[in-house]
Amino acid sequence: MAVRNCGCSLDLGWISKVQVNQPAVLRRAEQIQTRRNLSKEWQAAWLLKAVTCIDLTTLSGDDTPSNVQRLCYKAKHPIREDLLKSLNMDNKGITTGAVCVYPSRVSDAVQTLRNIVCNIPVASVATGFPAGQTPLTIRLQEIKLAVEEGAREIDIVINRTLVLKGQWEELYKEIQQCHDACGEAHMKTILGTGELGSLTNVYKASLVAMMAGSDFIKTSTGKEGVNATFPVALVMVRAIRDYYCRIGYKVGFKPAGGIRSAKDALTWLSLIKEELGNNWLKPELFRLGASTLLSDIERQIYHHVTGRYAAAHELPMA
Repeated sequence: MAVRNCGCSLDLGWISKVQVNQPAVLRRAEQIQTRRNLSKEWQAAWLLKAVTCIDLTTLSGDDTPSNVQRLCYKAKHPIREDLLKSLNMDNKGITTGAVCVYPSRVSDAVQTLRNIVCNIPVASVATGFPAGQTPLTIRLQEIKLAVEEGAREIDIVINRTLVLKGQWEELYKEIQQCHDACGEAHMKTILGTGELGSLTNVYKASLVAMMAGSDFIKTSTGKEGVNATFPVALVMVRAIRDYYCRIGYKVGFKPAGGIRSAKDALTWLSLIKEELGNNWLKPELFRLGASTLLSDIERQIYHHVTGRYAAAHELPMA
């Protein structure tokens, strides 16, 4: 992982001066989405890069040890070996960026990855995911439980009420306590941007989360009505850029929710390259939260190698 974000003192003056030009953000977001698609070898290379940045996720009420085990195997072998050989990429150690599960399934994932000799980190959602409305003491206990079970990354959710009421000091203190509870585990802070009311609030919440020590900021839980969108992403990555310029720490970015196609993945990579630069195009600083995206990426790589699209049974998914 990248160097940890140590955070900084809460700067209310900086936060109070934030103004987001929404029409300009929307124009820029539209521009990014109309980029020409990559083709042939370039597309395959970028898609493999996207695979290494995926947090392969299962967050369902019917999760069992067996489907978590299958997810871990897929995380270690995300693309069929024969396809990688055709691209001369079979010896590059391509895996997904992490496996993401509920706290109760962390031990299953950790044990499976240990058994298959794979060092992919296990990420766990916590803090009353997805609403974040449980009491703080319980949210902190949930973080500690996931860490004790072996999670190396914790995806926390903020209390959106504090953002909507402009209670930045309270939000800062809560995220700081979550950071302390994470210990050595990296903390990814989910803003729930679809429920924050405005792009200005998104920017302010991003700043507060980074000031409080977040190693990543993440758009959404995937459970909201509106999840990862490009206008919201632009606001967040520019907050990341501003924070780096002023404080000196690189904070990671993770869009999540509704990212299902290989084309979507390429657009997200393009956004990061253009707004933050190549230094952010690695799993230490960029992740894609997804459960079905990998299937379409593997399908597109299959088409690149064979010239045809695979039947469903030819590309089994975890």
